[in-house]
Amino acid sequence: MVRLTRIYTKTGDKGTTALGSGKRVRKDHPRIEACGDVDELNAVLGLVVAGGLDGEASDLLRSVQNDLFDLGADLTVPAARVSGRAPLRVTPDYIAPLEAAIDRHNAALSPLRSFVLPGGTTASAWLHLARTVCRRAERRLVALSRREAVNPHAIIYLNRLSDLLFVLARRANDGGKSEPLWQPGGRRTGGRA
Repeated sequence: MVRLTRIYTKTGDKGTTALGSGKRVRKDHPRIEACGDVDELNAVLGLVVAGGLDGEASDLLRSVQNDLFDLGADLTVPAARVSGRAPLRVTPDYIAPLEAAIDRHNAALSPLRSFVLPGGTTASAWLHLARTVCRRAERRLVALSRREAVNPHAIIYLNRLSDLLFVLARRANDGGKSEPLWQPGGRRTGGRA
């Protein structure tokens, strides 16, 4: 278990931070940017859960929040071994529950006939925001993977998670019945804006 006795260490005052391996990198390193996006996603999910989501969805997202800490640990220890121990890695076992949840929740929704606009209920709007942050984190991992080794299951996990967040956002809008839909051309009555 993690034990923090001091919150500030002053070791990052010169613009660097330590990876889980102990190696120091700049705070704007692509790996740290990816970790920051995963952390931001976790914070947005905290807002979603705090906003009064129903018990099943809330429990599911609390589990996802724990997974995101594991994903962050995976990202911060790029080496195969640290201090003789294998690092924590996201595996297909993390992805399977997301796929099962997507299938279960999507089965209760009517098929889409238009693109969905973010909004509707407050919970749905927060879930859409979480989805967009998740997509950004996924893009950061893909960009990082062009430069350095990244666990491919971490990328897959974020891809599935964004799909789950979309389905849960639809569900939060009265099972998709009250979600705002995209109307091509908007609601213009004439002329160009």
